Amino acid sequence: MDLKDKLLSSHLVFEDRSDMGSYVNNLRNDAIKVFQEKGFPSKKDEAWKYTSLNKVLSEDYCVFPKQETALEYNDVKKYFIHDIDTYKIVFIDGKYSSHLSQTTHEGIDVCLMSSALCKPKYRLVIENYFNKAAESDSLSALNTAFSSEGAYIHIPKNKLVEKPIQIIHFSTGNEAAIMLQPRNLIVVGENSHVQIIERHQSLTNNPVLTNSVTEIFAAKRAIVDYYKIQNDNANASLIDNTFIKQKQSSLASVHTFSFGGKLTRNNLNFYQNGERIDSTLKGVTIIGNKQHVDHNTLVHHIEPNCESHQDYKGIFDENSTGVFNGKVVVEKEAQKTNAFQANNNILVSDKATINTKPQLEIFADDVKCSHGCTIGQLDESAMFYMQSRGIPKKEAKALLMFAFSNDVLSSVKIPELKQRITKIIANKLGVSLGFDL
Repeated sequence: MDLKDKLLSSHLVFEDRSDMGSYVNNLRNDAIKVFQEKGFPSKKDEAWKYTSLNKVLSEDYCVFPKQETALEYNDVKKYFIHDIDTYKIVFIDGKYSSHLSQTTHEGIDVCLMSSALCKPKYRLVIENYFNKAAESDSLSALNTAFSSEGAYIHIPKNKLVEKPIQIIHFSTGNEAAIMLQPRNLIVVGENSHVQIIERHQSLTNNPVLTNSVTEIFAAKRAIVDYYKIQNDNANASLIDNTFIKQKQSSLASVHTFSFGGKLTRNNLNFYQNGERIDSTLKGVTIIGNKQHVDHNTLVHHIEPNCESHQDYKGIFDENSTGVFNGKVVVEKEAQKTNAFQANNNILVSDKATINTKPQLEIFADDVKCSHGCTIGQLDESAMFYMQSRGIPKKEAKALLMFAFSNDVLSSVKIPELKQRITKIIANKLGVSLGFDL
């Protein structure tokens, strides 16, 4: 039985044992029909032209873990940003871990999707927002069909969330191979501000496939800063689908740091529904071996006087492959749009590959839109200059690559997170840079 057939049969069992109410059940039944019709994407699909899922899908994944595992904080402490106080929503093999988490209902809701989907007090928010941003592509539909657990974050209007929120998914390796499908819903009210850090982490080398969907709604004048750390083990694959809807004068930024994992696919979609909106998409990718990272982005400018900024840096070594497909759509009504997009890449090895495709679709005539990409190698004259000043070749190479990616890192607003990313980059480059930011 292939994975598609296994998922279709598993959905029948899932529906029999779940009680989420008619609204959610109807959504899930409709979603599984979409997946049944479309199946998994292949390289025949234009959006997946350079990314094949064949090897990832060949594993015999467990869809429902057979046993629950408790982890001690000291065993996984290194994966948390523990230098600062944060709210924490932690999942182990798809199940909520109460003793590793710190949630709250004091003025804001930082809690579980499973509670929000079935409890009457959350019904209004669920019916107004759940599955209202996610598209009906096959993988998002598959996640909707199995949606039961993840992070539910609701920030009422006029709230400054004083602590960042960490969402961490651990897979223990108790199963020979496991498929996880977390679902996050984040609703940020008018004039509110929240910072969120997300991580998916496998604790063994057993194969893991995560198909994640996150929906984010930013109301008028809301500020959302979202940070994704992707530094998983060699047999872990992640398909991350994030959909963001913004209203008037809101600011939303997503920083994606992709350093590890077998295959990583980031689908990031922004929809601007109002004037004076600012959307920021930034990312750093540093990979080697046979790793594959694919960024697929969309910013849809619908109304006038809005901005978007995309800046993705990639460093590819050994036999690694990268993909960047960035699309900006400017509707006819979206006059005075300012859209910037850049994708810059360094191929450290002659065997590394990057496929990049910046796209602009502009239907307005009074706009400032630019896009571009570069693919090259390290500057030999800069290397020579640094070595002539007594800096060893390895450290000179690392410093140049760090400087190359620092434009993205400098815009991280949480100092402790910036320090953590700096150390990860230094480890990836195989040096001690001798300073923290």
